[in-house]
Amino acid sequence: MEGDSPVLLKAGPDGYHSGVVPQANAGSLYRFRLDGGDSFPDPVSRFQPRGPHGPSQVIDPAQFRWTDQAWRGVNLEGQVIYEMHIGTFTPEGTFAAAKRELPELAETGITVIEVMPVADFPGRFGWGYDGVGIFAPVAIYGVPDDFRSFVDEAHRNGIGVILDVVYNHIGPDGNYLKQFSDDYFTGRYQCEWGEAINYDGENSAPVREWVITNARYWIKEYHLDGLRLDATQQIFDCSPENVMTALTQAARQAAGGRGIIVVGENEPQETKLARRPEYGGYGIDGLWNDDFHHAAHVALTGHSEAYYSDYQGRPQELISAVKHGYLFQGQRYSWQGKQRGTPGLDLRPAQFVLYIQNHDQIANSGRGERIHHLTSPGSYRAMTALMLLAPGTPMLFQGQEFAASNPFLFFADQNEDLRKLVRAGRIQFLSQFPSLAQPEMLEYHTDPGDPATFERCKLDFGERERHRPVYEMHKDLLRLRREDPVVRVQKSGAVDGAVLGAEAFLLRYFGEQGDARLLLVNFGRDLRLDRAPEPLLAPLEHHTWKLLWSSEHPKYGGSGTPPVCVQEHWRIPGHAAVVMVPALRETPSIAGAEFGDFQ
Repeated sequence: MEGDSPVLLKAGPDGYHSGVVPQANAGSLYRFRLDGGDSFPDPVSRFQPRGPHGPSQVIDPAQFRWTDQAWRGVNLEGQVIYEMHIGTFTPEGTFAAAKRELPELAETGITVIEVMPVADFPGRFGWGYDGVGIFAPVAIYGVPDDFRSFVDEAHRNGIGVILDVVYNHIGPDGNYLKQFSDDYFTGRYQCEWGEAINYDGENSAPVREWVITNARYWIKEYHLDGLRLDATQQIFDCSPENVMTALTQAARQAAGGRGIIVVGENEPQETKLARRPEYGGYGIDGLWNDDFHHAAHVALTGHSEAYYSDYQGRPQELISAVKHGYLFQGQRYSWQGKQRGTPGLDLRPAQFVLYIQNHDQIANSGRGERIHHLTSPGSYRAMTALMLLAPGTPMLFQGQEFAASNPFLFFADQNEDLRKLVRAGRIQFLSQFPSLAQPEMLEYHTDPGDPATFERCKLDFGERERHRPVYEMHKDLLRLRREDPVVRVQKSGAVDGAVLGAEAFLLRYFGEQGDARLLLVNFGRDLRLDRAPEPLLAPLEHHTWKLLWSSEHPKYGGSGTPPVCVQEHWRIPGHAAVVMVPALRETPSIAGAEFGDFQ
């Protein structure tokens, strides 16, 4: 303990050492002195009040008084995810400040918050993916009980909380694991961000235990409702049981009777991750769907550089992504010059997380511009409707619900040597986009280590009111998704689609009792159909189609919606999305009239 006489720990089996430290209490600071040499923080430290280079602190999780005893957790179906970076979500950038906004998020329709990594990392700000203390919430956001209080308050507001965890590498600054053992890492695999973690080599059992215990720890000691696994393609493991399977099972056990969800990011789109172990899978619940994002991005911006090269943003791509999840399920992917993806037609719609913004994709625009800055207002509203009404699991990035004007840039407060490398590496990464590699763009590449870069990314909640039209649109769409008995169905086969024009298409939703809804989306000019030889456009017998919701409603900033379906023709407004419901021909009222206020 700091300031006390050292206590000798006795060697035990498997390389572990143990002992009793009578003077230790909650709040005590300590380090481990190795073989009479230098002292280092604990590899499983619960808190680093002075950062990753400082002493560890004893934490008693039992001191926190939870009030969520009635909370039963979450399952993937029916959820709306909200990706949050604690440091930029509020001006203060703390757990306590973020907690104040939870009632508003609940009122908006958010059901699950996905918190970007909070594992201890160096510096005053950062994304968190260079964490080094995977058990210790970073001190710049608050003390551990502040995070617990955030989760407790989320549950009180009916919101689950999952945590983004990084099990594919450890950051370079403050990483003392090799002081304890060289076996934490392996040279058998090539990791993009440093040494690969040793999950299947010699002496890997304690390393696996370290990570599996971490997954269990977040669920048990912080009452979290699940995990988001970062870049799973860089978790290398040829063991009979993949470490992702083991940590997912451990997390479920730690939850007791609560439901939790585990979501994975996987660039090569390996669908086995989302199948149960008895079917050869890893047992996680869902997967991020970059294919939907990429097709949507091209449709909205018209640009198809770099990893967007294999997408055209055409209606059929969007229909297929909504119906089948990944677009690439084993076909050749020309950008990488190889096959991409594996078959996933058997997966449920809810297992694919859909988004048109996330932390990576906004930052990769070069200047951190959000998608509504890169397209027309009408097209943005239409794509938002598609994402939020699709049968997949939608995810919003913080501030998206009110069209936040601030950028989200890459930022990391590193030591001077690393800062230069990080900035150069960031410019090199963005150079895959020919437009961003041009000399005139160099002056617009921000310095990740500049505090001003970080400050520019903080949300301004005053924009909830100043951008009230788009904020109300998100609320209404989420309410429609939640309350409409047909739209909310997430079963396979519950939605079909058809192309209506070069930039227009429809989705038809099939309800349990033969009911139906139409979502008409048009990213081009007004489309008039004098003939409609498409069976998905056909109304139910003795019914016609009536307007339920339109992205062109004036309260959303639109210019109004002309009659869409009349006896002589269809007129689908350009840069817009509309939802139609069946109504008996004999009556002017519409079925499901509880949604009349959406018109």
